[in-house]
Order: sequence, then C-alpha cells, then structure tokens
Amino acid sequence: MPTTVVVGTQWGDEGKGKVTDLLARQMDVVVRYQGGHNAGHTIVVEGESFALQLVPSGVLYPHITPVIGNGVVVDPGVLLDEIDMLSAKGIDTSRLMVSGNAHLILPFHLEIDRMTERFLGKNRLGTTKRGIGPAYADKASRVGLRVQDLLDPKIFRAKLEVITKEKNSVLAKVYNQLPLDVNEIADRYLDELTPRIEPLIGDTVGFLHDSLDEGKNILLEGAQATFLDLDHGTYPYVTSSNPCAGGACTGSGIGPRDIGKVIGIAKAYITRVGAGPFPTEVDGELAELLIERGHEYGTNTGRKRRPGWMDAVMLRHAVRLNSLSHIALTKLDVLDTLDTIKICVAYDIDGVRTEKVPYHQSELHHVVPIYEVFEGWQCDLTKITDAKELPSQAKKYISRLEELAAIPVSYVGVGPGREQIVEFD
Repeated sequence: MPTTVVVGTQWGDEGKGKVTDLLARQMDVVVRYQGGHNAGHTIVVEGESFALQLVPSGVLYPHITPVIGNGVVVDPGVLLDEIDMLSAKGIDTSRLMVSGNAHLILPFHLEIDRMTERFLGKNRLGTTKRGIGPAYADKASRVGLRVQDLLDPKIFRAKLEVITKEKNSVLAKVYNQLPLDVNEIADRYLDELTPRIEPLIGDTVGFLHDSLDEGKNILLEGAQATFLDLDHGTYPYVTSSNPCAGGACTGSGIGPRDIGKVIGIAKAYITRVGAGPFPTEVDGELAELLIERGHEYGTNTGRKRRPGWMDAVMLRHAVRLNSLSHIALTKLDVLDTLDTIKICVAYDIDGVRTEKVPYHQSELHHVVPIYEVFEGWQCDLTKITDAKELPSQAKKYISRLEELAAIPVSYVGVGPGREQIVEFD
C-alpha cells in the first residue's frame, strides 16, 4: 500500500518532524491529519532550524504536495505567519493545500481557553491556550465555522454572529470579560486573511484519492502522540483530537485499507509537558542533564519538559493501539554520557506485577516502575552513519526495546540534523 502513517508513541516531542522529513524523500504527498498550532515540529537542515506548527514537514522538499487535512483546526493568522517565515527562508509554499472541511480557530476560542485554564487553578490541564480545545468542542457541538465558510462572506458573517453572541454571553457572565466585536472579527478574517488563504483551499479528500489512483506515495503525519489521544491518552491530560493511527484515517479521508505501514516514533527516553501521570519521571541532576542535552523545551511555548526513562509498558500499548509495523528511535545520542540507562519493563501495582497499562487512571497515578538496567556506552554517537558502527551497549539497548515492543527498530536518530539518522536493514 502506498500510504504510511507516522505517529508518536509517547506524550509528544518524540521527533516526528525529523522522521517525517526523512521519509518524505520517497513520498509525493505529506498530510497533517489532526491537531492545531499547539504542537511544533523542529527540523534542522544544514544547520538551519525550521520550527513548523501547521504546515506539514514535507514542505521542505520541492517535489512534495503538503496538505492540511480536514481533521486539523486552523488559525488562519498563524498559518499565514508560518508561510511568511518559510518564504523568507526560500521555501516554496505555493503547493500547500488546506482542506475546506478543516475547522477555524476564532478569537473567542483563545479567550475561552485562556480563561478556563485560569479558573481551573491548580486543576488546570496545562493547555497552550491557543484555542485548540474550544475549537474542537465547537466542532463536536456542530456550531463551528470551517475553512470553506471563508469563501462565502454572507454565510460566514451569519454563522459568526450566532456563535459570537453565545460566546460573548459566556465570557461576560462566567468570566466577567468584555464582549468581542463580531464585525472586527469578520472584517479581519474576510478582508485580511481570506484573500491570501483562498488559493490554498481545496477538496483535499478528492485530491488524496486521485493521488492514490495515480499510484503516488502518501505520508500521514500526526501531531502530539498516542498518550495525548482524546480517547486513549492519560485523560483529562490529553489533547482534543485523535493522534493515534485511527485518527489518520478520519483526519485525512483515507480509508484503513489504503494504509500500508505505521511507523511509531519513540524517543530513547520520555518527556511530557504540563500535568498528568508519568510513572518513569526523574528529577534532580539527571533530569537537568536530559533537558539540557535534549533541548527539552517546547517548540511553541518554550516550556520546560518533564523527563523520564523509556517506558516499554507504554510502548507496547502504543504498538497495539496503532498497529505499529516499525519503530523509529530518536535522540539516542542524548544518553551518550550516562553510566547506566534504564528501561521500565513492567509496573508494580500494590505488590502485583503487570506488563500492561492499567485502564483505571487512579492506578496509573501510583504505579511503581520495574526497571531493567543497561550499561551506558559513554561515547559520542553523533557522527555514526552505519548501524554496524554503534557500540555494543547501544545495540543491546535497541535489541531489548525490539524484544519488548515485538516489532523492529528501523531508524535510530543520533543528532538533531536531517542527516543524523541511522537506518537498519
């Protein structure tokens, strides 16, 4: 099958952009299928860093058609800023297609997101306050505005008036905020943003199926990751969409029988941003070392990430949920200086060993990780280009992960650069 899905297996920030960039060489189309600009992909090409939020990673290749699918929520201003950034760096964005069925993020979504987090206080979810959740909530409530509505000013204004009236009531009565001006919103979206976005809007589902009929290769790129999935993640500390491989189908319009390969991206250690359970989290000097060596700060927000050891219990669950066929292991070089390295192989729950993620969140919050300890390699991996050159200790670590996940590791990242990846046969 000509379609490949790339999905994160942890809590995001695994390096999906880098792997997508690698795989895009053999692709014709790269599709972003869910999320919004709350997730960033960073790609380093010849020393230059590209921080992408909405535009699919494949845009860096001139032969790729990058597509923003129907499952994405789009802030048009952010999208245009990103296009301008890429254009200033000499990247052609004219090939970009945006689904007319993707939903719009509007100013009141940002306000409600910000105020909700504030009022939750210590129980806040740690959102990026970029309106993603409220936009998806309106989509589910069937009151959202879609990208295609921008093409009909009369319809856009009519829908906007209805929903803005309702949102202003919430902002005033619940959060004691001043109302937003519906005419200001309409004028900005229709007069400033639409003329630039209109040429990019299209029937992406039709385009993707035409591409399949022509035998073209398609890559479906998710944002966030498995354990941030709305249904399968560590709820409520999750995102508002479905990053799992199943979401690739609904978010792009490509059916499951057209999917041939699902590659799971796993960082050699784990990080997460914001609140939520984290069985293998570490602190102190080790945490600071992983953060600094791995540059573990949010691409969009700059927030410091919480680090921890690799969790094979989670990885096995991600293999099941996504029907993973291969693993791409990233940032192995971050562990270069460590004497010993751990992998969590099971959990202890009240004295009972389990090798599965507990379904009940109360149990997950107090599991005790059971580790296997490995000798560190204590040498620089960043110049290695051949799997045979990896030190024996690194090979043992990789081999054990393959055993625990029951699928092969096909790629290993040994640095941030586009070329710093080792492919396995």
